[in-house]
Amino acid sequence: MSKKKVCVVTGSRAEYGLLYWLMKEIWADSQLELQLIVTGAHLAPEYGLTYQKIEDDNFFINEKLEMLLSSDTAVGMAKSLGLGIIGFADAFQRLRPDLLVLLGDRYEIMAAAQAAMLAQLPIAHISGGESTEGVIDEAIRHAITKMSHLHFVANESYRKRVIQLGEDPQRVFNYGDPALDNLKKLPFLTRKDLENQINFQLGQLNFLVTYHPVTLEIKSMEAGVRELLAALDKYTKAKVIITSSNSDMGGRAISRLLQQYANMRKGRVLFTISLGQLKYLSAMKYCQVVIGNSSSGIVEAPALKTATVNIGNRQQGRLKAASIIDCREDRREIIAAIDRALSPDFQNKLSQVQSLYGDCNASERIKEKLKEFDLRGILRKKFYDLDYEQQ
Repeated sequence: MSKKKVCVVTGSRAEYGLLYWLMKEIWADSQLELQLIVTGAHLAPEYGLTYQKIEDDNFFINEKLEMLLSSDTAVGMAKSLGLGIIGFADAFQRLRPDLLVLLGDRYEIMAAAQAAMLAQLPIAHISGGESTEGVIDEAIRHAITKMSHLHFVANESYRKRVIQLGEDPQRVFNYGDPALDNLKKLPFLTRKDLENQINFQLGQLNFLVTYHPVTLEIKSMEAGVRELLAALDKYTKAKVIITSSNSDMGGRAISRLLQQYANMRKGRVLFTISLGQLKYLSAMKYCQVVIGNSSSGIVEAPALKTATVNIGNRQQGRLKAASIIDCREDRREIIAAIDRALSPDFQNKLSQVQSLYGDCNASERIKEKLKEFDLRGILRKKFYDLDYEQQ
């Protein structure tokens, strides 16, 4: 019996960290053949050429698909999307996979989904049904859902939302978020090993900061970053690790501001393009507060019992654990949120926080379903109508 060829696409460091264990599961299964397409920020020097990390992890990259223009404007992103569709069309023609696995809601993934739809290639989509009201990813995510044929969601509420979009309940599976698999399977670094690997000394008080563009509020983006940095200056005894922004509109401008801030505070603040999953999560474990607007503060931080100060509207709409404090992009509100997160009462309650995104075993479940699901007739989709009389 021939192997089922499962093609996985990754376009960013964060996404690869979420897909890593699923890729390992597929690679190790004798009935499956892993194909890998790497694109987007992975291939850009300014984002750390993170495809090299994938190769260091002993994955074979079948296609390196260049699509990212040296621009983070709306026009540049639209042109990158077009280049991506062309590149994926050629890649799928060469690889001829049986099934495509896509995660999330970035425009690189949208390009892959559009090309696959026209190539009549079945799509399995991970992390559908979620909501991020402050970014264009919201529309992209739901559009990919409608182009997909299997759905793996992180929470029952998200499963219901995918079904509400007209997807067959028998094709929607709540297996949890694969991001949490790292917490169960990664050999976390000791504090000392982490310090040695990042060449930065932690202190008694430590912050991990990640801030990405709020793409539906692009005009106020730099002002929001400056409010965050002004708030951080109140904590002169805190050691701060800052990771660069992503490749969305405005990401380069954000990263420049963050790097300038760190350069003027060497020894107390570290700016890094990419920590990689192991160092990033190890840093999260040893920091008292995760600050910014990254999904890692929503998904992984609560599972690690680390407090999160979530700034602005980027993650508005996501399910949030009790360890997450929301605030506006205002220095006074950010300071108040950090002070609350650091309070003895709040810190003492962190051990009781429950994750809303599964039990750290999503990748194996997803792989098994990819393997067993009969792909015959999968491209034919009937819109699933809710029975409103029973709502």
